[in-house]
Amino acid sequence: MKETSRAVRPAILIIGAPGSGKGTQGKILGTIPRFFHCACGDIFRSLDTRTPLGQRFVNYSSKGELVPDELTIELWEAQIDNWSDSHLYKPDIDILVLDGIPRNVRQAEILEKHLKVHQVFHLSCPNREELARRMRKRALKENRMDDASDRVIEQRIKTYEAETKPIIDYYSKDLVTEIDASRPPVEVLNAILSRVVQLEFYKDFAKVVV
Repeated sequence: MKETSRAVRPAILIIGAPGSGKGTQGKILGTIPRFFHCACGDIFRSLDTRTPLGQRFVNYSSKGELVPDELTIELWEAQIDNWSDSHLYKPDIDILVLDGIPRNVRQAEILEKHLKVHQVFHLSCPNREELARRMRKRALKENRMDDASDRVIEQRIKTYEAETKPIIDYYSKDLVTEIDASRPPVEVLNAILSRVVQLEFYKDFAKVVV
């Protein structure tokens, strides 16, 4: 296989409401050879605020303002390059597993310049009470009491519905796989992997001996 260019990094997206388990699935997939998990939170946590790009981020975050979509993707690109340069992520043989990014349709549009999305997994959980239960459990486990309030939970779900869920309609239907996120995590993982191994690009990747 020829070296993969930055413009055609192969990727799969995991999209779901808060509490749907997308972070859990992303982390598990990231432990499997040939998969590289990239969560939005990882980008901001790894950011060097001493760099010009980092300072642009601080200029917004220090004021409590939302970081513009274009800058968010710039930060993503810079961190992906860092991981690639340090050989943690190998774009010629690793499949990017994106979780929490893109956050909206505009980010999805910008990302098309940087990667090739081969499948979108929508972790669907129409039972909002179950999502709220999971979010409270996680908040208490991580000692984030403020995040356990009904007001915060309701707002996070509303934000997802308004900003992130439309991404599913942005991609063609043949790229989207619906998965029942209320099922046990191991069954959700099995559904994701069962679909991935059927994809032609994955079959090509699997032939490469490293």
